[in-house]
Amino acid sequence: MNYKAKIEELILNVIREGASDLHLGANRVPAIRVAGELIFLVKHPIFTNEDIIGILGEVLPKVKLDKFMESQESDFSFDFRGEARLRGNAFFQKGLICVVFRLVPKVKTIAELHLPPIIADFARKKQGFFLVVGPVGQGKSTTLSAMIDVINNEQARNIITIEDPIEHVYVPNKSIISQREVGIDTKDFHVALKSVFREDVNVIMVGEMRTPETIATAVTAAETGHLVLSTLHTNNASQTIDRIIDSFPGDQQDQIRTQIASSLLGILSQRLLPRITGGLIPAFELLINNNAVSNLIREKRTHEIDVVIETGMESGMIDLNHSLIELVRAGEIAIETAYQCSLNPKGLERMI
Repeated sequence: MNYKAKIEELILNVIREGASDLHLGANRVPAIRVAGELIFLVKHPIFTNEDIIGILGEVLPKVKLDKFMESQESDFSFDFRGEARLRGNAFFQKGLICVVFRLVPKVKTIAELHLPPIIADFARKKQGFFLVVGPVGQGKSTTLSAMIDVINNEQARNIITIEDPIEHVYVPNKSIISQREVGIDTKDFHVALKSVFREDVNVIMVGEMRTPETIATAVTAAETGHLVLSTLHTNNASQTIDRIIDSFPGDQQDQIRTQIASSLLGILSQRLLPRITGGLIPAFELLINNNAVSNLIREKRTHEIDVVIETGMESGMIDLNHSLIELVRAGEIAIETAYQCSLNPKGLERMI
């Protein structure tokens, strides 16, 4: 099999069909995910383990392929003909090799992504901490890329991203943009974050906050005159704040709680939902940190934040149920989709 031609054929299929992901595995046919649905490419032959290794050899340098065969896990990204960029993860299951490729969307504007315009205001802040949260595959990195794009096109700032792996590749405009990939350009997130304090940085984008050390350094950066953008795999704003605080030992929680209360700008929680007309559209919850929210965080009353969001729409906050109802009324999504996504279905029912 010509592995170079085969992976190119499959990636072109992903692009042509508007798919988000490509699944390859030994002992099965390839599959793609289109608008959230998995579709098997039954006309393609079943791959063997040797085929998957051959395909990986076309997208990974030999040193990374050798490391994968030893560690049995690999995150990577690669450029396809200068036309598209893909993020990949290779792994073993039952002794067989599987690979999942995700097509990284080109950098889009906040308007093109159907995000609330107020998100651009957070990108224009000089300092503070802004988080985009949600489950895997809900467009968090794409939203951050739109915020970086606002800064890059409007301001002369020094932007440093720390990613694992690098997804969107930015073309500097008014800003300097340095993109560092964990495992290639830096040892890990925490080491890279400590270094930025000596790199005259204005904006720091952390692909994901995985450890308490990374979180603590990111929060400190936000307190000391930097704009910090990052992601977490949490469901909503209140859960995000609790997750951050609970990741620290008990004797450190009061300190991180105080730091979050003072440095947090806001939290955007988003979901990508299937549109009635095809494709995906986001629904979101937006928390804006004001005096009321800050006090709730300090006083360990984060469970009351949901109510603040519901009643804070005049100040720009967005409640998830209101976002869902607006999409239903606009004919973008089905009411069944709204119920499936809602974290408070009874509250949604009262709004209908």
